[in-house]
Amino acid sequence: MLMLSCEPSIVRVLVVDDHELTRLTLKLAIAHQENLELVGLASNGKEAVEMTQRFHPDAVVLDLQMPVMDGWSAAAKIKDIQPKTQIIAYSSVEDPKLHDRQAIACFDAICKKDIATPELMNIIKELKQQEINRS
Repeated sequence: MLMLSCEPSIVRVLVVDDHELTRLTLKLAIAHQENLELVGLASNGKEAVEMTQRFHPDAVVLDLQMPVMDGWSAAAKIKDIQPKTQIIAYSSVEDPKLHDRQAIACFDAICKKDIATPELMNIIKELKQQEINRS
């Protein structure tokens, strides 16, 4: 007999941003969420790709403008490694590429950094629920 749990699953989150204050703020916000677990903090896209290989996050909050490797390149590599990982483009800059369907294909959601923290936490949880519903 198959037992289905009504318990919401834990969403494993990787935060990627070159600004330490942003990383630490999101770390604190995630720590106060019942169904979210922080699996890593990365300061550039290269670290994000390495951490994805190591920790297999369910969701990645990914800054687009970073040194070493930007979020655009990192998103494509992360989707190659782990296609079901939900990637949230998280940027303070209005990038013209955000209006190009092909350029944003690797992102499951896009939000500006001025989004309210509870709203960002809800987006992470909703993306995971959508993935579960598709399965």
